Amino acid sequence: MQGLAILVVDDEPLARRRAVRLAQQLPWVGDVSQAGNVAQAVEWLATSACHIILLDIRMPGGSGFDLLRHLPDPAPAVVFVTAFNDQALRAFDARAVDYVTKPIETGRFQTAMERARAVVDQSNSADRIRELEEVVANLRAMGDGARPHMAELWVRSGGEYIRIKPENIGHVSAERDYVRLHADGQSYLYNENLATLERLLPPHQFLRIHRSTMVRIDAVERVKSGQFHSLVAVLNDGTELRVGRTYTAAIRARLARRD
Repeated sequence: MQGLAILVVDDEPLARRRAVRLAQQLPWVGDVSQAGNVAQAVEWLATSACHIILLDIRMPGGSGFDLLRHLPDPAPAVVFVTAFNDQALRAFDARAVDYVTKPIETGRFQTAMERARAVVDQSNSADRIRELEEVVANLRAMGDGARPHMAELWVRSGGEYIRIKPENIGHVSAERDYVRLHADGQSYLYNENLATLERLLPPHQFLRIHRSTMVRIDAVERVKSGQFHSLVAVLNDGTELRVGRTYTAAIRARLARRD
Protein backbone atom coordinates (compact mmCIF):
# COMPACT_ATOMS: atom_id res chain seq x y z
CA MET A 1 0.00 0.00 0.00
CA GLN A 2 1.32 3.42 -0.95
CA GLY A 3 1.86 6.00 1.75
CA LEU A 4 -0.27 9.10 2.16
CA ALA A 5 0.58 12.10 -0.02
CA ILE A 6 1.47 15.30 1.86
CA LEU A 7 1.62 18.91 0.67
CA VAL A 8 3.55 21.47 2.75
CA VAL A 9 2.52 25.09 2.08
CA ASP A 10 4.76 27.71 3.70
CA ASP A 11 6.54 30.80 2.39
CA GLU A 12 9.54 30.29 4.71
CA PRO A 13 12.03 27.84 3.12
CA LEU A 14 13.57 26.77 6.44
CA ALA A 15 10.19 26.09 8.05
CA ARG A 16 9.05 24.28 4.92
CA ARG A 17 12.12 22.04 4.88
CA ARG A 18 11.70 21.19 8.56
CA ALA A 19 8.07 20.20 8.07
CA VAL A 20 9.04 18.10 5.06
CA ARG A 21 11.81 16.36 7.00
CA LEU A 22 9.54 15.58 9.96
CA ALA A 23 6.80 14.28 7.69
CA GLN A 24 9.22 12.03 5.81
CA GLN A 25 10.23 10.38 9.08
CA LEU A 26 6.73 8.92 9.51
CA PRO A 27 6.59 5.39 8.09
CA TRP A 28 3.08 5.78 6.64
CA VAL A 29 3.90 8.93 4.65
CA GLY A 30 4.50 8.64 0.90
CA ASP A 31 5.30 11.58 -1.39
CA VAL A 32 5.87 14.95 0.30
CA SER A 33 5.54 17.99 -1.98
CA GLN A 34 6.06 21.70 -1.34
CA ALA A 35 4.48 25.03 -2.27
CA GLY A 36 5.73 28.47 -1.28
CA ASN A 37 2.39 30.30 -1.49
CA VAL A 38 -1.33 29.85 -2.10
CA ALA A 39 -1.08 30.23 -5.90
CA GLN A 40 1.51 27.47 -6.15
CA ALA A 41 -0.57 25.23 -3.90
CA VAL A 42 -3.72 25.77 -5.99
CA GLU A 43 -1.79 24.92 -9.15
CA TRP A 44 -0.34 21.78 -7.57
CA LEU A 45 -3.73 20.60 -6.24
CA ALA A 46 -5.29 20.97 -9.67
CA THR A 47 -3.18 18.12 -11.05
CA SER A 48 -2.09 16.05 -8.03
CA ALA A 49 -3.77 13.97 -5.34
CA CYS A 50 -3.21 14.94 -1.72
CA HIS A 51 -4.28 13.39 1.59
CA ILE A 52 -2.90 15.89 4.13
CA ILE A 53 -1.96 19.57 3.82
CA LEU A 54 0.44 21.21 6.28
CA LEU A 55 -0.60 24.82 5.88
CA ASP A 56 0.91 28.09 7.07
CA ILE A 57 -1.57 30.90 7.77
CA ARG A 58 0.23 34.19 7.14
CA MET A 59 1.86 34.25 3.69
CA PRO A 60 2.40 36.97 1.08
CA GLY A 61 -0.24 36.99 -1.63
CA GLY A 62 -2.91 35.13 0.35
CA SER A 63 -3.41 33.44 3.70
CA GLY A 64 -3.77 29.76 4.38
CA PHE A 65 -7.50 30.33 4.85
CA ASP A 66 -7.70 31.51 1.22
CA LEU A 67 -6.48 28.11 0.07
CA LEU A 68 -9.39 26.34 1.74
CA ARG A 69 -11.77 27.68 -0.94
CA HIS A 70 -9.76 25.85 -3.60
CA LEU A 71 -9.54 22.41 -2.00
CA PRO A 72 -10.74 19.47 -4.09
CA ASP A 73 -13.65 17.24 -3.10
CA PRO A 74 -13.14 15.20 -1.02
CA ALA A 75 -10.92 17.71 0.75
CA PRO A 76 -7.56 16.71 2.24
CA ALA A 77 -7.10 16.83 6.00
CA VAL A 78 -5.63 20.22 6.97
CA VAL A 79 -3.12 20.86 9.77
CA PHE A 80 -2.25 24.53 10.29
CA VAL A 81 1.43 25.15 11.08
CA THR A 82 2.15 28.75 12.05
CA ALA A 83 4.08 31.02 14.39
CA PHE A 84 0.89 32.82 15.40
CA ASN A 85 -1.76 31.35 17.69
CA ASP A 86 -4.28 34.19 17.41
CA GLN A 87 -6.08 32.37 14.58
CA ALA A 88 -6.77 29.18 16.53
CA LEU A 89 -10.54 29.53 16.74
CA ARG A 90 -10.79 30.48 13.08
CA ALA A 91 -8.69 27.44 12.19
CA PHE A 92 -11.08 25.25 14.15
CA ASP A 93 -14.09 26.84 12.41
CA ALA A 94 -12.41 25.98 9.12
CA ARG A 95 -12.44 22.32 10.20
CA ALA A 96 -8.70 22.03 10.59
CA VAL A 97 -7.61 18.69 11.98
CA ASP A 98 -5.09 20.29 14.31
CA TYR A 99 -2.97 23.38 14.87
CA VAL A 100 0.81 23.29 15.44
CA THR A 101 2.79 26.38 16.44
CA LYS A 102 6.32 27.27 15.34
CA PRO A 103 9.00 26.45 16.18
CA ILE A 104 7.66 22.99 15.44
CA GLU A 105 8.07 20.58 18.34
CA THR A 106 8.63 17.03 17.08
CA GLY A 107 6.29 15.14 19.40
CA ARG A 108 3.48 17.67 18.93
CA PHE A 109 3.93 17.50 15.15
CA GLN A 110 3.74 13.71 15.18
CA THR A 111 0.56 13.84 17.27
CA ALA A 112 -1.05 16.25 14.79
CA MET A 113 -0.04 14.06 11.87
CA GLU A 114 -1.51 10.97 13.52
CA ARG A 115 -4.77 12.86 13.96
CA ALA A 116 -4.70 13.85 10.30
CA ARG A 117 -4.06 10.25 9.33
CA ALA A 118 -7.07 9.16 11.40
CA VAL A 119 -9.22 11.75 9.63
CA VAL A 120 -8.16 10.39 6.25
CA ASP A 121 -9.21 6.92 7.42
CA GLN A 122 -12.38 8.00 9.24
CA SER A 123 -13.48 11.53 8.41
CA ASN A 124 -16.54 11.69 10.68
CA SER A 125 -15.01 10.54 13.94
CA ALA A 126 -16.67 11.99 17.05
CA ASP A 127 -13.41 11.43 18.92
CA ARG A 128 -11.67 13.79 16.47
CA ILE A 129 -14.15 16.59 17.27
CA ARG A 130 -13.52 16.21 21.00
CA GLU A 131 -9.76 16.29 20.43
CA LEU A 132 -10.05 19.46 18.33
CA GLU A 133 -12.08 21.15 21.05
CA GLU A 134 -9.34 20.32 23.55
CA VAL A 135 -6.67 21.74 21.20
CA VAL A 136 -8.55 25.02 20.82
CA ALA A 137 -9.14 25.30 24.58
CA ASN A 138 -5.42 24.89 25.21
CA LEU A 139 -4.54 27.51 22.61
CA ARG A 140 -7.07 29.94 24.07
CA ALA A 141 -5.51 29.46 27.52
CA MET A 142 -2.10 30.40 26.13
CA GLY A 143 -3.38 33.85 25.19
CA ASP A 144 -3.61 35.46 21.78
CA GLY A 145 -0.86 37.06 19.76
CA ALA A 146 2.26 35.94 21.62
CA ARG A 147 4.37 32.97 20.68
CA PRO A 148 3.36 30.24 23.14
CA HIS A 149 5.66 28.05 25.15
CA MET A 150 4.98 24.35 25.19
CA ALA A 151 2.37 23.30 27.73
CA GLU A 152 3.38 19.67 27.24
CA LEU A 153 5.93 17.50 25.47
CA TRP A 154 5.28 14.21 23.74
CA VAL A 155 7.98 11.55 23.73
CA ARG A 156 8.03 8.17 22.08
CA SER A 157 8.76 5.26 24.38
CA GLY A 158 8.20 1.57 23.75
CA GLY A 159 6.05 2.11 20.66
CA GLU A 160 3.73 4.67 22.26
CA TYR A 161 3.70 8.41 22.92
CA ILE A 162 3.88 9.68 26.49
CA ARG A 163 2.81 13.17 27.55
CA ILE A 164 5.20 14.97 29.88
CA LYS A 165 4.28 18.26 31.50
CA PRO A 166 7.08 20.80 32.12
CA GLU A 167 6.32 20.85 35.85
CA ASN A 168 7.18 17.14 36.04
CA ILE A 169 10.65 17.59 34.53
CA GLY A 170 13.52 17.79 37.00
CA HIS A 171 16.29 18.47 34.52
CA VAL A 172 17.24 18.10 30.89
CA SER A 173 20.62 16.90 29.64
CA ALA A 174 22.07 17.11 26.14
CA GLU A 175 22.73 13.80 24.41
CA ARG A 176 24.43 14.44 21.07
CA ASP A 177 21.78 15.92 18.74
CA TYR A 178 18.98 15.07 21.19
CA VAL A 179 18.14 15.69 24.82
CA ARG A 180 17.19 13.42 27.68
CA LEU A 181 14.25 14.47 29.81
CA HIS A 182 14.43 13.41 33.45
CA ALA A 183 10.89 13.36 34.81
CA ASP A 184 9.17 11.52 37.66
CA GLY A 185 12.07 9.15 38.21
CA GLN A 186 12.25 8.16 34.53
CA SER A 187 14.31 9.40 31.59
CA TYR A 188 13.19 9.82 27.99
CA LEU A 189 15.13 10.56 24.82
CA TYR A 190 13.58 13.53 23.03
CA ASN A 191 14.10 14.43 19.39
CA GLU A 192 15.24 18.05 19.77
CA ASN A 193 18.51 19.70 20.74
CA LEU A 194 18.95 21.63 23.98
CA ALA A 195 18.91 25.07 22.34
CA THR A 196 15.54 24.38 20.70
CA LEU A 197 14.03 22.97 23.87
CA GLU A 198 15.23 25.99 25.82
CA ARG A 199 13.11 28.18 23.52
CA LEU A 200 10.07 25.91 23.87
CA LEU A 201 9.98 25.55 27.66
CA PRO A 202 8.64 28.38 29.88
CA PRO A 203 11.66 30.61 30.74
CA HIS A 204 10.30 31.45 34.18
CA GLN A 205 10.36 27.75 35.08
CA PHE A 206 13.65 26.57 33.56
CA LEU A 207 17.25 27.73 33.76
CA ARG A 208 20.34 26.75 31.78
CA ILE A 209 23.12 25.93 34.25
CA HIS A 210 25.62 24.34 31.87
CA ARG A 211 26.09 24.16 28.11
CA SER A 212 24.67 20.63 28.31
CA THR A 213 22.20 20.95 31.21
CA MET A 214 18.97 22.77 32.00
CA VAL A 215 17.01 22.50 35.26
CA ARG A 216 13.51 23.29 36.43
CA ILE A 217 14.06 26.03 38.97
CA ASP A 218 11.59 24.67 41.53
CA ALA A 219 13.41 21.32 41.46
CA VAL A 220 16.61 22.89 42.81
CA GLU A 221 16.83 22.14 46.53
CA ARG A 222 20.12 23.93 47.15
CA VAL A 223 23.36 25.02 45.54
CA LYS A 224 26.61 23.96 47.15
CA SER A 225 30.30 24.52 46.53
CA GLY A 226 32.15 22.04 44.37
CA GLN A 227 35.76 21.51 43.45
CA PHE A 228 37.94 24.40 42.33
CA HIS A 229 35.43 27.07 43.41
CA SER A 230 32.68 25.63 41.20
CA LEU A 231 29.00 25.27 42.09
CA VAL A 232 26.82 22.18 42.19
CA ALA A 233 23.02 22.31 41.97
CA VAL A 234 21.34 19.68 44.15
CA LEU A 235 17.82 18.73 43.05
CA ASN A 236 15.02 17.60 45.32
CA ASP A 237 15.49 13.99 44.14
CA GLY A 238 19.15 14.05 45.20
CA THR A 239 20.60 14.53 41.72
CA GLU A 240 23.75 16.68 41.69
CA LEU A 241 24.50 18.76 38.60
CA ARG A 242 27.60 20.81 37.96
CA VAL A 243 27.09 24.48 37.17
CA GLY A 244 29.21 25.74 34.30
CA ARG A 245 31.49 28.65 35.13
CA THR A 246 29.86 30.93 32.57
CA TYR A 247 26.46 30.23 34.15
CA THR A 248 27.46 30.81 37.78
CA ALA A 249 26.40 34.45 37.97
CA ALA A 250 23.11 33.76 36.24
CA ILE A 251 22.11 30.93 38.56
CA ARG A 252 23.03 32.95 41.67
CA ALA A 253 20.88 35.85 40.49
CA ARG A 254 17.96 33.70 39.36
CA LEU A 255 17.76 31.57 42.47
CA ALA A 256 18.01 34.66 44.65
CA ARG A 257 14.78 35.91 43.02
CA ARG A 258 12.93 32.65 43.57
CA ASP A 259 9.91 33.00 45.85
